[in-house]
Amino acid sequence: MQRLNSVLRQGQKAIVDLGLLAVLRSEIAHELSSNRFQNDQIGDPGDFVVDWDAPESEDVLLRRKCESGEEVAVSALLGPEIYGGEVMFPREVLMKVCVKKPGFNSILQFDCGVRNGTDSGSEFHLRGAYYLASPASLHRSVYKGPLFSTLDPHLQDKLKEYLVAKGIGRGLTDFLLLYLHRKEQNQYGSVPIYLSALEAKREVVIDSISYLAVLVCIETEIWSMRNIVEVVFAAVEEV
Repeated sequence: MQRLNSVLRQGQKAIVDLGLLAVLRSEIAHELSSNRFQNDQIGDPGDFVVDWDAPESEDVLLRRKCESGEEVAVSALLGPEIYGGEVMFPREVLMKVCVKKPGFNSILQFDCGVRNGTDSGSEFHLRGAYYLASPASLHRSVYKGPLFSTLDPHLQDKLKEYLVAKGIGRGLTDFLLLYLHRKEQNQYGSVPIYLSALEAKREVVIDSISYLAVLVCIETEIWSMRNIVEVVFAAVEEV
């Protein structure tokens, strides 16, 4: 067992010596130098204001309060990468919209996806619509109704029109696409600090599963920058 552990330690150190950190540095430097999204004009979110956005978080929360007292909250974060064809924004935005009327505990929740439209702007697709008896139901595994795709197509269209009337329009979705992609790129700027910490501690041991995950991504060229960031952060936390 001791010999096996020694071999594993040597193997892990060999991977680092082969230039894993150099690869990470190179990819992050390339991403930062590309300056994507920085000069693009951000959309107009309308009456929505950013209510919460922590520098280290992936998501952002926006709120809008209507004159009637009705509240609309939008939580959004970047989803998986979009493959097939050239797109301005490589990842989809996953968006949840919650609508609450004054004097009621119940909430209407809508699950949406936002991506580039055919006319170079954004468009959102409604994927789920639920009635929740109270805010506590947001975190419970309760039955929320039938699959959205099984609903009558006319009802689906009316529900999307309802969201548009609540301010979920082109300006907001354009804003979220650029805001979240720009937010992700800005987070890469802190990664070199963590890479320096890795290089300064030669005896650091990164979990072998994390190594394999990075190596597979490199070999198959299907990795995303967020995969790299998560692995680096996890490695430093183990020091």
